[in-house]
Amino acid sequence: MVVLNRIYTRTGDAGETALGTGERRLKSDLRVESYGTVDETNATIGMARLSTGQDQNLDAMLARIQNDLFDLGADLCTPDTGEPLAYEPLRIVQSQVERLEREIDELNASLTPLRSFVLPGGSPAAAALHLSRTICRRAERLMVALSRMPGEVVSAPALQYVNRLSDFLFVASRFANLSAGGDVLWTPGKNR
Repeated sequence: MVVLNRIYTRTGDAGETALGTGERRLKSDLRVESYGTVDETNATIGMARLSTGQDQNLDAMLARIQNDLFDLGADLCTPDTGEPLAYEPLRIVQSQVERLEREIDELNASLTPLRSFVLPGGSPAAAALHLSRTICRRAERLMVALSRMPGEVVSAPALQYVNRLSDFLFVASRFANLSAGGDVLWTPGKNR
């Protein structure tokens, strides 16, 4: 259970923060950057939901994803060091990845195949979901870099989840544009 009685603690004033294990790291540490960027993704999905509210199914999917992103942040802020902890750390699990895949398929079923790249835009919801997608991709790049560092572990399900999430956000943006006239397509060399 999380209890936040006091918001400021002053413990981060020197540029450090505590991980879930209690270990102190610089706020610029790649692990902290990774879960901070996951948090950014979550915040932009919250903004996107302000424009997707008319589609209750899509909104429910995005609400589940927001909760999952807190799970992912908890996973990333508690490194798997191989040392026993006094508690069972929260980890992303394969069923969360599989749910995303099912929801991608569900949304994609109503879309026409693409014959061009899509420009971020169209409806406000689609534009916001594209922004979430690009921030999610940055989180993924950071997590991959972290996973390649000696002594750092990022689980396969966590990496799969963030990769699948960017796919979901792309398909969701197309789905959001369905009722707004469709995708905004890239025309190569149009303005030469």
